[in-house]
Amino acid sequence: MELICKTVIFFLLVSPSAGIEGEFAQNFIAIAGPLPSELVNRLHLQNQVLPKEDQGPAVAEAHDYLCQRDLVAPELPQYFSHLREIGVTHYKVFLPWARILPKGDTRKPDEPHVQCYQKLLKVLVAADLRPVVVLHHQHVPSAVAAHVMGREANAFADLFVEYTEFSFRVFGDLVDMWLTFSDLPEVLESLPYDDPQYRAQAVAVAHKRAYTVYHEKYSPADGKLSIALGMGHVLDSASSELLSVSLQDSVDFLSLSLQYYCGNETDFYKKLHEFQNVWKDIEILVFSLKFLDCGSMEENPFIPVAAIVTAINKEETRTIGYDVNEFLEFSSSHVLSKTNILQENPDAVLAPRSSYQTVWEMFANQSELERDSFLQDVFPGGFLWGTSTGAFNVEGAWAEDGKGESIWDQFGHAGRVYMNQTADVACDSYYKTSYDVYLLRGLHPQLYKFSVSWPRIFPAGTNKIINSKGVDYYNRLINRLLDSNIEPMVTLFHWDLPQALQVLGGWQNDSIIDAFVNYADFCFATFGDRVKFWITFHEPWVISYAGYGTGEHPPGITDPGVASYKVAHTILKAHAKVWHLYNDKYRSQQLGKVGLVLNSDWAEPKTPTNSEDIRASERYLQFMLGWFAHPIFVNGDYPDILKAQIREVNQQCSATVAQLPPFTEEEKSWVKGTADFFGLSHYTSHLVSAVTNGTCTPSYQSIGNFSLHVDPSWPQTASSWIHVVPWGLRRLLKFVSQEYTGTKIPIYIAGNGMPTEDAGDLINDTLRVDYFRRYINEALKAVKLDTVDVRSYIARSLVDGFEGPAGYSLKFGLHHVNFEDSNRPRTPKASAYFYSSVIEKNGFPAKVSDRFSTPVLFDLPMPSKLPNLPASEVPSKAKAVWQKFSSQTDFERDMYFYGTFPEDFTWGVSSSAYQIEGGWDADGKGPSIWDNFTHVPGNIKNNDNGDIACDSYNKVEEDIYLLRALGVKNYHFSLSWSRIFPSGRNNSINRHGVDYYNRLINGLVAGNITPIVTLYHWDLPQALQDIGGWESSALIDLFDSFADFCFQTFGDRVKFWITFHEPQVIAWLGYGVGAFPPNVNDPGSAPYRVAHILLKAHARVYHTYDDKYRASQGGVIALCPNIDWVEPKTPSNPRDIEAADRYLQFLVGWFTHPIFKNGDYPDIMKWKVGNRSELQNLPSSRLPVFTAEEREYIRGTADVFCFNTYTSKIVTHATTRLRPFSYEYDQEVLTKVDSSWPSSAIADHRAVAWGLRRLLNWIKEEYGNPPIYIIENGVGIKTKSDVDDNTRIFYYKTYIDEALKAYKLDGVNLRGYNAWSFMDTFEWLNGYEPRFGLHQVDFGNPNRPRTPKRSAVYYAEIIHNNGIPLPKEDEFLYGEFPKNFWWSVATSAYQIEGGWRADGKGLSIWDRFAHTPLKISNDDTGDVACDSYHKIEEDVEMLKSLKVSHYRFSISWSRVLPDGTTRYINEMGLNYYERLIDALLAANIMPQVTLYHWDLPQALQNLGGWENDTIVQRFKEYAELLFQRLGDKVKFWITLNEPYNTAYFGYGVGTAAPGISVRPGRAPYVVGHNLIKAHAEVWHLYNETYRAKQGGLISITINSDWAEPRNPHNQEDIDAARRYLQFFLGWFAHPIFKNGDYNEVMKARIRERSLAQGLSQSRLPEFTESEKQRIKGTYDYFGLNHYTTVLTYNVNYPAGVLSYDSDRGVASVTDRSWLNSGSFWLKVTPFGFRKLLSWIKNEYNNPPIYVTENGISERGALDFNDTWRMHYYRSYINEALKAVVLDGVDLRGYTAWTLMDNFEWAVGFDERFGLYHVNFTDPNLPRRPKASASYYSQIINCNGFPDPAAGPHPCLGLEPEVPAPPTDTTPGAADSVRFLGLDLTSQSAEIALYVLFALSAVGALGLALFACMYGQLSKRSHKQSHMELSKL
Repeated sequence: MELICKTVIFFLLVSPSAGIEGEFAQNFIAIAGPLPSELVNRLHLQNQVLPKEDQGPAVAEAHDYLCQRDLVAPELPQYFSHLREIGVTHYKVFLPWARILPKGDTRKPDEPHVQCYQKLLKVLVAADLRPVVVLHHQHVPSAVAAHVMGREANAFADLFVEYTEFSFRVFGDLVDMWLTFSDLPEVLESLPYDDPQYRAQAVAVAHKRAYTVYHEKYSPADGKLSIALGMGHVLDSASSELLSVSLQDSVDFLSLSLQYYCGNETDFYKKLHEFQNVWKDIEILVFSLKFLDCGSMEENPFIPVAAIVTAINKEETRTIGYDVNEFLEFSSSHVLSKTNILQENPDAVLAPRSSYQTVWEMFANQSELERDSFLQDVFPGGFLWGTSTGAFNVEGAWAEDGKGESIWDQFGHAGRVYMNQTADVACDSYYKTSYDVYLLRGLHPQLYKFSVSWPRIFPAGTNKIINSKGVDYYNRLINRLLDSNIEPMVTLFHWDLPQALQVLGGWQNDSIIDAFVNYADFCFATFGDRVKFWITFHEPWVISYAGYGTGEHPPGITDPGVASYKVAHTILKAHAKVWHLYNDKYRSQQLGKVGLVLNSDWAEPKTPTNSEDIRASERYLQFMLGWFAHPIFVNGDYPDILKAQIREVNQQCSATVAQLPPFTEEEKSWVKGTADFFGLSHYTSHLVSAVTNGTCTPSYQSIGNFSLHVDPSWPQTASSWIHVVPWGLRRLLKFVSQEYTGTKIPIYIAGNGMPTEDAGDLINDTLRVDYFRRYINEALKAVKLDTVDVRSYIARSLVDGFEGPAGYSLKFGLHHVNFEDSNRPRTPKASAYFYSSVIEKNGFPAKVSDRFSTPVLFDLPMPSKLPNLPASEVPSKAKAVWQKFSSQTDFERDMYFYGTFPEDFTWGVSSSAYQIEGGWDADGKGPSIWDNFTHVPGNIKNNDNGDIACDSYNKVEEDIYLLRALGVKNYHFSLSWSRIFPSGRNNSINRHGVDYYNRLINGLVAGNITPIVTLYHWDLPQALQDIGGWESSALIDLFDSFADFCFQTFGDRVKFWITFHEPQVIAWLGYGVGAFPPNVNDPGSAPYRVAHILLKAHARVYHTYDDKYRASQGGVIALCPNIDWVEPKTPSNPRDIEAADRYLQFLVGWFTHPIFKNGDYPDIMKWKVGNRSELQNLPSSRLPVFTAEEREYIRGTADVFCFNTYTSKIVTHATTRLRPFSYEYDQEVLTKVDSSWPSSAIADHRAVAWGLRRLLNWIKEEYGNPPIYIIENGVGIKTKSDVDDNTRIFYYKTYIDEALKAYKLDGVNLRGYNAWSFMDTFEWLNGYEPRFGLHQVDFGNPNRPRTPKRSAVYYAEIIHNNGIPLPKEDEFLYGEFPKNFWWSVATSAYQIEGGWRADGKGLSIWDRFAHTPLKISNDDTGDVACDSYHKIEEDVEMLKSLKVSHYRFSISWSRVLPDGTTRYINEMGLNYYERLIDALLAANIMPQVTLYHWDLPQALQNLGGWENDTIVQRFKEYAELLFQRLGDKVKFWITLNEPYNTAYFGYGVGTAAPGISVRPGRAPYVVGHNLIKAHAEVWHLYNETYRAKQGGLISITINSDWAEPRNPHNQEDIDAARRYLQFFLGWFAHPIFKNGDYNEVMKARIRERSLAQGLSQSRLPEFTESEKQRIKGTYDYFGLNHYTTVLTYNVNYPAGVLSYDSDRGVASVTDRSWLNSGSFWLKVTPFGFRKLLSWIKNEYNNPPIYVTENGISERGALDFNDTWRMHYYRSYINEALKAVVLDGVDLRGYTAWTLMDNFEWAVGFDERFGLYHVNFTDPNLPRRPKASASYYSQIINCNGFPDPAAGPHPCLGLEPEVPAPPTDTTPGAADSVRFLGLDLTSQSAEIALYVLFALSAVGALGLALFACMYGQLSKRSHKQSHMELSKL
């Protein structure tokens, strides 16, 4: 190595000498220094923390460690002499200005330091090294900065020159080369001037004056002075230029710092050339030379040196010297060994010290005080903060969606985990991506480290099977992270090996390497475009040690001597291969980094003075960390210590104790260097001692010959292996840097944290907070004090999870997960809030600034003054809203609309001071009227009060965390007047209160959340109530002074102000009925007086803002009324319209009419109150009067229209009492609610979403469409815990959609929406009972933990999407069904035939049931029904006009066989079906015949019906008769229609015939059993006897809803949905279409419950093996009836309940946004149809499917223009088309239910499904087509939906006309119909509908085209473009 140094120096000397005078070479400078930190540590020189200004990049070289002690170390002379020997001529010395002149005063120097530096310079001179002294580098001393702040540039120069003169005087006789400054960027940055050029000027002036002083007064003959400039330094060009120009004549040579990037020479030459052009003919000293990215330096340092020399010579630069430090680094340990002479034996040389010894000695003598001192500083810019999880810890969903089994699944299922816990569900993160990302947004780290589950992507471990659902999950997670500005850091292997690979030997089998590479390749290819940080293995030591050594982890192998080392060897090779794969194949495009994460404890000797223990500690580290790190980061091979130790153990023992596999030379070169970063996870430290009498039993410790201990003083965590030893992290980082990474490889701390127990306070985890605080601070010390290149810190873990063998007993999470709750709610702990603040501050700054820049505001409507509007008429012209909307059909009103709001729309949440703050008397707050009111027992429900509430006064960080998580753009809150002015007056300002609001506002602004601030939300200071409250006009001035103070104090950051919150509530509830404080009960007068004062106070405050603040602050100001919508009871009654108008004018016009209109109350109020006052014999009106001046003052005092709304009411005119006087009676209205509207926790708050759209339209019409903000809207739920609050989601889903319609369809100027409320709060008189929050607050816990509810995640999604965009899968698909697709329509015998006793028909069970009282609605029967028994011709005519290819009908068993047996055949009955079939065939319509559609002959029911297994034979005989008699003409048979309904409704709950409900836990299963066997027998009969000659198809029709989980993020609900389907459709389909037996879900559930009920066997009958074989495969197609979808969730019935429902254990609800039908059970859910078809395809191996029923009902008044039915068929049939085209479902036919209105079972004729209307009041039962008949016929004609983009399709022009129904016989029919708000003839409306449906996706263009064809549409306004129509 010395040879290298000498050669390099010689090379540098001779090269330039060719170009300059020969003598110059002798004076050539080879400059070294300062000491490398490694050397300083070895010489025990570093024992003190540097002050901040002396820190920076160059701290790696110890600038002034040399003078930390009183004396210069005695070893230095030898070291310096050695440098001289190898050719070094000069040595750099950096003087520390701050230490030499600590006070900045030359009269008070620090003498010890001055003497020390004099001594050091003397030692250098004695060694013949000439010192080059730098007067100042890096940050200027803080004393200097403080002194010059605010002064001109000369002030700095004055101080600097004083210091330089002092230095020239004191050190000048030893120094002849000086530099004024080096590290210029840092010097400049630390100067306290804002303008960069001004800083540069200050430095230039200081340098020039120092230069002048030096040469005038101090310079020896050959003395030189310069300044160190950097080439390519990060200075702005102006500063660079200024320095270059101004320094030209004040340097004796130029000192230059160079950075040379190997491989980027071009850039270097270019910069050097530019430099030369400026500094012509000046000698250059290369003062600092750094080689970057020069991998080959160590092997061949000549290459870069030669390149630099060439470059410099090429530029003909006059070089006088070079920095040779980089070459000394390669020999420093060797140099050291030469200089570290032992005192006793000067000739002996010490062996090189290891990295461990170096680090240990560096810290061994630290005092506890020094070791534990806390460093107030921040991490470097760009430092990455993160948190982590592992797949098996959190994902759950262990067997969902095709995931393969992992070794951890098997381990858990084998009972190997604490309390037999498993990771089956874990945190359910597989279904909770949005929840986890929600928490991450709150925490706001830059990184999220998670792992991919290998078996989730490759279930069998290889790429033969790829699980696309698993891939989708990770894609979704990665995309959501990036959307939230969080970088994914992805681990490929975090311990969860596919079990399929473990079976082959797992990591002991070398073939796994290729499997791992294939898996990695797939991940890089699939996710690498977005993932830039990859980790191959997480903690491979744990895999080797715990999985194959101790067996504590799966696969549970205990072989520490062989398997453990073999596995590590395999892993290292697999890692290297994957790194090379990325490097060769992906790096150039993806530009990512690949590393691995190694875990390591820190180890210290148990006895520090015992060298054996020191060696044992080092051995421990090499066995833990070096085992993996050494091959990768050092030389491709295991550490020598490890190899030697294993050799030694094997030699000592007779047998081989451990086998360390060797690497070949090729493998070594291939493994070495395969990491772009060093991922380190660290949790704890150990004391280590050497083992004196080792054993030959293989174990980790016996092989390594060490023993582990802990210091009893170290605090222990919940885990026995983790003790809190923070300083161990700093030492470990130093060791890693020293041993493995140096300056080349960055270190990522990728795991650090501690577990707490599953008991005690799970939320307020102060131990974890302290752990993080101390460990992170040690990492900071490593970065700042030890110059370790740490780039990230990742806290373990995001959430509590499954912690391996400890199960859920150890909690590592920043967020608590409640594993007892199936929702797995996540609650931030104290540590989450703490860590979030560390991230925000990037460490631990000495002082946190409390002012932030102005927020990114949403676009406020900059108050263009609102227009002057005339007074409202009576009723107001806004009555147009009722005229426009009240006649809407439910279908038009409730149709869900998709779209988004404008970009600048603002989303927020709201709260108010008294409801959340608490701290009612904290820090000098005065009492408010609500404080006093709630302290009186009996005033509030449960005697609750707001004393603590949510404790938001003490939880600013917590609240901002959750606001960030929500992603809101604004936060609306109120100020507590008595917190700011305790007495209500400005002579009592409470600074603590002001500080609280400043902290909150600053935090919001920092997070780009706009504050919307209400000045008054009901909590008047009690002191002001004592002088009369709002009845006193003195409050006008007092409120104004409070507002003025708030504008002045907060207005620089608050740009949106609200004066009063719901003034009507203040006036009416506070002063009218007295329910709210101040409890004044004066309903007739006080409310009007108070409102009068409120209006004047509002106007005063508005003018104060307008006059004093608006110009500088630029905000908006308004007030915020509360408004319920009112719907007139009879919209056609003008009195009710007037009543509705009057209600709104009294409620809201009271305040908004004066402000937005004419400065005065609405005329209707003035008239009503005035007239009633006169009737009450009062001398004047109870409504006060404004003067003309006051009206002018009030008018126009709002910039925007804000309001709160929750519900709607129905209103009607009423004549009310004159006494007592009352604001309420003055309105002369009565209000009520519709009992069908969904209720909530507040009695009169019903959810009536459509009311919001109408209300917004009313505001638009009434107030000239001002900018509108919804400030509060939400729903209360009465419950203690509602984290899964689906009713709240339904509320927001529908209300926000109505707001969207108002904006998009009606042109309402809506600018913002705020949900009420941010979290559960104190809800006034109701206390804490109703929960309105998006976040649940646990009021029983003193910490008031906040847990996001599902609605918070839902609302965050709406904010993210800026509305409700149409989901991709819901987009309409144009296209056609396959050729020969069957189009059919269906009926059933009992529902249409009538003729119940005609021609010898026997009784059926439905005849009996319908004649039983109270069984059928209106006592209807099917005796006559549609009389189809007598109307074959009419029925066939309808079918012909529909153009169906098929007709599905059923045969009445008792019409053909009156007693159910073949003893007697009723030929007349059979003849009816023969005639019907012949008529169909003559019309070219194919019959589809159902053998059994529920109407069992009563004679068979008398024998037990389907409960008696003899029925199987009876059914077979009946079927054979039909095959014989009709089979030559019928080619499509259905054995049974909806066996589920027969079994469940007929024999379980008894709501259908035969009405049996006494054995609900047995009868349905017995009946189902017999139905399946009967079907199978009939199928075999046809198959074996008739198929060959008749050639037909035969199968069964099974009905099913689709089931979605109520909460799609909850495994329990997902399981419930699956169970619902298996108990419904699977009950019959599984035996027939799969394996002849019931599905496992049913069998297991019913067996378990039966046994728990004390039964000896399952209530579900069993099939024999031969029966299974007979049943399996008895189908030719899958017949499906489908109508709707349900949302399912788990219900645990009591064990004693025996029923099908309790066995299934599922309840269901429907989504409120789904359209209704005429049947309570049928909601319009087209998406479920496609999903069900796909499910059948996947579950039953893609059978041919015929949909045999699908349709929708109506009830009530008849409307031939059945737009809802057309919408239903259009959307459902389109989903069927998607199933065919996009999902590959083998769908062969579609059948509409039903041909005509008919007897609808238990609801009689109330519900009508028909395409044709049947008038049951007319004895002739005439049939007339509804609009839907023509529409269905058009779909048939087109065989689907031709794309309108391709132009008009001929199939669209052939519509049969719909005859107008006669008005006399058809109740409810009208000549004109309303269609989307237009009055059209029914014919025009029908045509319009076809056009509408055919063209909805083409938008305005297609609409215009067809408008030409159909003149009737010309009335449409331009606005009804695609946007409006897309909702259909």
